[in-house]
Amino acid sequence: MVLTDLIPGDRVRDVLVVVGYAGLVGLSAQLAIRLPFTPVPITGQTFAVLLGGLAAGTRRGAAGMLLYLGAGLVGVPWFAGGEGGMRLASAPTFGYIVGFVFAAAVLGFLARRGLDRNALTVILALVAGNAVIYVFGASWLALQLHLDAAHAISLGVTPFLAGDALKAVLAAAMLPTAWKLVGRSPAADQPRSQ
Repeated sequence: MVLTDLIPGDRVRDVLVVVGYAGLVGLSAQLAIRLPFTPVPITGQTFAVLLGGLAAGTRRGAAGMLLYLGAGLVGVPWFAGGEGGMRLASAPTFGYIVGFVFAAAVLGFLARRGLDRNALTVILALVAGNAVIYVFGASWLALQLHLDAAHAISLGVTPFLAGDALKAVLAAAMLPTAWKLVGRSPAADQPRSQ
């Protein structure tokens, strides 16, 4: 069970979670700070991807990020800084967006196994989610800019690690608190597949 399973109404809930998750990520992407030394901006996007992935579950999380990806490519201006359109598929940062889909699925899988219930396991789950995003993002960055691995990591991973640590601490406080507020203990729910 994940947090959004507590919302009643199977199909309607699923649609609302998918659309809401995509919208939240799109909104958080508008909080973008461009850095002069890298094409990758600092955004609120990854926090929304990671937190939402843990709350939405595997299928709804991946579907929400596929909606975000697809709608952005057809022109919805909700990628970082209000960007949208097919031309962004060749942007150096596009790999991060593709990584969001896989990270959401991984995080949903981990949440279904209870890793969203206490601070330490939330942090471990977020490290895994960030790693997925960085593998896709830095790989695409290297490919598009013809960089070696070390340079891609220095431009596309290292500058963001401190912010990721802060996001992990925030999520580690938020998710277990949310479970306590809804009155569900980790032992009360058996993991199930989604």
